[in-house]
This record gives sequence, C-alpha cells and structure tokens, in this order.
Amino acid sequence: MSNDKQHIKQLVQELTLEEKAALGSGKSFWVSQEVDRLGIPSVMMTDGPHGIRKVDETKKNNVMQESHKATCFPAAVTVASTWSTALAYEVGSAIADEAKHFGVATVLGPGVNIKRSPLCGRNFEYFSEDPVVSGHFGAAFVKGVQDNGVGTSLKHYCANNQEHLRLTISAEADERTMREIYLAAFEYVIKKAKPTTVMCSYNRVNGVQISASKKYLTDILRGEWGYDGLVMSDWGAVDERTKAVEAGLDLQMPSSLSDNKLVVDAVKSGELSDAILDKNTERVVKFALDGKANEVLDHKADFDAHHALVRKVAAEGAVLLKNENAFFPLDKTESDVLFLGALARTPRYQGTGSSKINSYRLVSFTESLDAQGISYRYLDGYRLTGDGFSKRLLIEARNAAKSAKKIVIFAGLTPKYEGEGFDRAHLNLPAGQLNLINEICKVNENVAVVLSIGAPIKMPFASNVKAILNLYLGGEACGEAAADIIFGDANPSGKLAESFPLSLDDVLANKYFPMGPRTVEYRENIFVGYRYFDTAKKSVLFPFGYGLSYTEFIYSDLKLSGHEINEDEPLHVSFRITNTGNKAGAEAAQLYVADKESTIFRPEKELKAFQKVYLAPNESATVEFVLNKRAFAYYNVNVSDWVVESGEFTILIGKSSREIVLKETLAVAATKAVKHPNYRTSSPSYYKIGSVLAIPDGEFEKLTGRKVNPNQPYERGEFDRNSTLDDIRITPLGALLRIGSIAVAKFISRKSENKDMIINSVTTMPLRSADMIMRNQKAMKFILNSVNGTKKTK
Repeated sequence: MSNDKQHIKQLVQELTLEEKAALGSGKSFWVSQEVDRLGIPSVMMTDGPHGIRKVDETKKNNVMQESHKATCFPAAVTVASTWSTALAYEVGSAIADEAKHFGVATVLGPGVNIKRSPLCGRNFEYFSEDPVVSGHFGAAFVKGVQDNGVGTSLKHYCANNQEHLRLTISAEADERTMREIYLAAFEYVIKKAKPTTVMCSYNRVNGVQISASKKYLTDILRGEWGYDGLVMSDWGAVDERTKAVEAGLDLQMPSSLSDNKLVVDAVKSGELSDAILDKNTERVVKFALDGKANEVLDHKADFDAHHALVRKVAAEGAVLLKNENAFFPLDKTESDVLFLGALARTPRYQGTGSSKINSYRLVSFTESLDAQGISYRYLDGYRLTGDGFSKRLLIEARNAAKSAKKIVIFAGLTPKYEGEGFDRAHLNLPAGQLNLINEICKVNENVAVVLSIGAPIKMPFASNVKAILNLYLGGEACGEAAADIIFGDANPSGKLAESFPLSLDDVLANKYFPMGPRTVEYRENIFVGYRYFDTAKKSVLFPFGYGLSYTEFIYSDLKLSGHEINEDEPLHVSFRITNTGNKAGAEAAQLYVADKESTIFRPEKELKAFQKVYLAPNESATVEFVLNKRAFAYYNVNVSDWVVESGEFTILIGKSSREIVLKETLAVAATKAVKHPNYRTSSPSYYKIGSVLAIPDGEFEKLTGRKVNPNQPYERGEFDRNSTLDDIRITPLGALLRIGSIAVAKFISRKSENKDMIINSVTTMPLRSADMIMRNQKAMKFILNSVNGTKKTK
C-alpha cells in the first residue's frame, strides 16, 4: 500500500468524523486504533528507553503487569557516562531488533529531559544535566532504532524535570531558560534525527498544559524546528481533548471513548476546525501505515549478542571516581580479598517504574566470579529492605574484615530510595549501608566502594576509602561488567554526565525544588548543574565530565582555524591526545566555550562538543571539532532568536569541566546589530550568582513577565478535574477517597518493586485520570460537587 501524502489525504477524506476522532485516541493501553474498511492498521507501542517492556498477553493488560523477557540495557544515565554516541546507536539498534521480535512498531524513548536537581526520582532514565550531551545521545539512540525500521518517541516534551506532582504542576520558567536548557536537546534530536513521534509531558509550563499548548506543539515544534512527525500524549496527559487537538496533539494515549465524542461534537458545533482534525488524522494514518509497512513477521532477535553489548556498554559507562595507590584492578589470583554488600549478589541494575524490564539473563557480580572460577569470600553486610541495617550482618562483616587484605563493598540505592513517581528526599545512601562502610573502615584501611546508583549521592566515606567505582545502573550484565573493571579485563573510561554536589545546600535549583502545590519556579534560570557550580565557584564532590582510567592521557597542540572570525564562519578546532600509560584506554575529550565579557549574564563556560578516542599505549590521535554560530550564541528574547554578541571567546579543552588542559582565545564578530538584554539593574543576582543565596521575587518576575504564585494549598471551591487526592483531602469525602485509594494501592502493589511509585501516583493523580478509568461523568460531577460544597464545578 502506498504511504505517499496524496494517498493518505485520500484515506482521510474517506473517513467518517467519528472514525477521525477515534483514530486520535488509542484503541487500548498500548495499541492504536484501526479502520479495517480502509486498510488503516493498528500498531503497538511499548516502553523502551532501555529495553522492550511488552506486557505479557496472558496477563491483565495493565501498566504495572509482568512483561515478556527482554534484554535489559544500561539505563540512560549509564549510556551517557560512556560519552560514546556510537554505543548509544548500537543500543538503539539492538532495541529495534527486539522490538521487531515482539511485533512492536514504536519504542517509547528516549527521554532527554534535563537533570535540574539530583533529587529527581527519574534521573536514571535521562542522559544529563547538559543539553548538548542529552541531545547528542538522544539523536544517536533515535537513529539506531529508526535505521532498523522501528519508530521512536522522543520524551517527555517538555520541562518535566521532577516526579512530585508531575501530572499537574506548572513549571514557571522564562523564555531564555526554556530555549537554552530545557528545549535545546529536543531541538537537536528533532533536527538531526527526525524521531517518529514526540511525546508531550503531563505538566504545565507557565500555566498552560503542554498537551494543549499551541506554542510548544505547533509554533515551536513544527513552525520553528520543522517537525512533521506525530505528536502523542504521555499516558493520561490530556485534560481537554478538543483543545489538545487544536494545539497540535495528534494521538491521545491510552484509549478515551468519552473524549472521542467531545471531538465529534466540537467539529459539529464549529468549535473545532475540521481542517485541523484532518491534518492531525493524516499524521496518525501515516504513523500507522509506516509502522505496519516496517513490520517483520517471525523476526528472531539475537538476545545473546545483546547481552554481550550490555556488558560492553556497562563497562564503558562505569566511572572510576577514586583509585588511590592503584587499588584497582585486582589480581584474579589475589588471595584474601573480601567482598561485602548484598548488592554484589542481588544487583540493582535498572530503575523502577514504567521502564522496568523483565530481564532476559541477569548476572550478578558473584555469579560472574563463579562463572570465571575466581575464588572469593563474600558476606551480605546489610539487608536490601528498609534502611538495610542488620546488627547480625554488620558484626559478621566487621569480624571478617579485620583479617582481610583488601575489602570491596558493594553499595547503592534500592528501589525505595529512587524511582519513577516520587522524588528523593535526600542524597544519602541507606543508613545500613553507610553504617557498614563506616564500621569496616574503622578496622581495615584497604577498602573500596562499588556503587549502583541512578543519580548523585553524598559520600561521607570518600576520604576514608582507597577507591570508588560508580557502576550506575548497568543493565542485566552489570555483574560481568563490574568484574571486567575490577579485575582489569576492561579499562574504565566512563565520565560523569552530571555533577556530584557536596550537599543539597550547594544546589541553587534545589531551593526551588520540588515546590508546589501549584507551581515550581525555575528561578536558577540557566544556572543548572556545572553551569551553576563552575560559575558560582562552588566546590563539588566530583565535577561534570570527570572520570579516571588505569592509564594516563596528555593533551597537546591546540589549533584554531582563525583567531578573528565573524559569526557565520565555521571554526575548526583540533588538538592531540596521547596515551602515555602502559594500558590501552579511551578518553572523552570535552570542548567548552567561555564568553569573556557579555551584556547578558552567561555561565562561566558551556560544553559545545565532545569526542571519545580509543588509544593503545603510546598512541596519539588528533581530535577535530567544527563549531558554528550556535556555539557562541545565547537566546535573545528581544528578537526571539539565537544571537552572538561581538567580543572575545575562549576555547577550553578539558578532561572535565574543572580540569581544563588547553585553551585559546579568539574574537567573534556579530554580523547583525541587535539590542542585547541587560538585567544588571532589574535582576542583578544573576550577575553575581555565586554570592546570592536566593533569587528575589521581583528579579525572577522581571525575566518571566509573570507574577510569582504564592503557592497556597487549594481551597474548597477551587477543585476541578485536575485536582488530586492530596488536594481534596481537606474535605471529608476527599479524605475518605484518599484513605481508600491508598489502601487499594498498597494491596495491589504489595509484592511489587514499584510499590512506592504506585502509592504516590494514586495520591498525586488528577481526578481526570480516575475519570478516564471510571468513564463515569456523573460520578465525577458528584465528587466535585461534594468536595467543592455549593460552588459550581468547572
């Protein structure tokens, strides 16, 4: 069947109004609607940022039900730490292979949201705090999947940077911050990789729900960036379907029969243009036809090859943070090494929530040692439930540690401490694990810690241990990858794609995270991650871009193609890297740009390019980058465009954002005269960001053009379809519904790793989501009338 534009237009013209409305909504939880009489098929979508999570058809079709076994790849946080987009492409290709195996047309990933705060519970599913890293890895993943005939869904568009109240909260941010930090990665992926679909997020931005925002779904996405693919909602993200269709939303997921009727009525009444509905429907039809055309019947995926790829990526994504006196690598024949920590035997290798994979073949660290015939001593040291403390296990481990030559402790965050649906309350490891590390360090000075975490943590033990290896979340072969690094079969080359702060007090954004109940204010503006720490001269535990190796690299011979250029000229940058050690290794070189003086406030430096090179001992390689106008520009709200301010810029080549090894200055001339915003009088705090503890209301309002919301709790009379059970609990009926819903959630999730997500989601879910489940408008009206008292419901 031809999928050309004319054929698709003809099909849409033959559809009834009711069929058009139905095509704009899912048929079921994971499948799009079909129209058999015209040959328009239904296609399947599944979660897939780090593997295929296709619900087992023999189970109840529910978001948290068991799925078919599939390869669990390293989480995005680990993939980004490889600093190798080539590996991200390989992961995408392998996931596409398994998608075809399961008959899945579109993988719901990647997620390129920015890590605004280290506390975001879903940070493991995102690449970086930096939009360049996020954009490049997102584009590589999309290309890897789509080059192999499977669709992708770029998510969560946009400003979805927390789990607390993610379904209802409004992210308050100025236009420049949105463009430079929170939209830039999406823009890059759209322009470079053309993802099949874009998934809009749940939240609002500056008071407008993204699923109903013409500015974001049409004006920017299609008008400015030229996107011509399908826009779908996150599951349950649509409030008013008619407004969403008008704004540019093509597909509401999952199914919503009642909303279909609203679309039909809106077209008949003239409220919604038939032409707009037709355009949206054309994109849905193309999405379905393309998905079906790429279907490969009886395709068999190579799960064993994928497992080997997981091992490779997990090893390259592991970050060696400390290695005093060359503690690692260990000798496989070395006797008297004691391994402690339950995570060595029962690994945490992926995040919890909608992305959780039913792994094809999970291999723990101890199982990897057994398979290689390596002798070892092992003790649990702590429990994996609660805070992990066990007096018996601690005493047992402490006694064994006294006589050991070396000790390696496996520690990390358990599902209770981080996951989708809730944000972390602190940066601490479970108390039982910290207690183990502290006690062992008291009786033995040769201790290393191996971490399995999805986000930064505090490390009060850092100065007391010899080595720290951060595995992040390495997927199903995490145990084998850990052994490869620990025993030297692989040379660590991972680097952090996020900063590790010393404490939450050092994170300016955290003063405004997660806030609520109405808004969350992005008062820190562009000063996120290293952009803040480096500009404010804040000490950090480990900086952005940092990671050690078992070998050494020297940088030299920095060259620029010119020292005076205009903004439209490309700048060619080259330098040499030499492996001066005796082991083969890989180094991720980073290029930052610093504007020496500017009218508008800017970060001290910003990453603009990176490349990973693989070198044998004593081998050298030339690294080359080409920078264009965007590398020197900022987003100017006066002209709504990216603008260069003439002046001097410094090209910085670094091993991390804090270890700059080469630099060179050049002058860049703007070709157009524009007015550069100057906020030195109205918002002076942003020019002295290192010396301020908070951003005053008035200064933030000057940038956003909006009054700061007092964020008072919702009161009786204000409740509507977007109110949550937590909101309405101030009323008798609301309190009763909340208690009952929590009880039900606890019962159905009693054996689930996703228990915390499910319970939290129930209390922070908008009532419209329950309405979608109940499909009972009368019940919804009764609830709203009751909790609002005599006030008429919205």
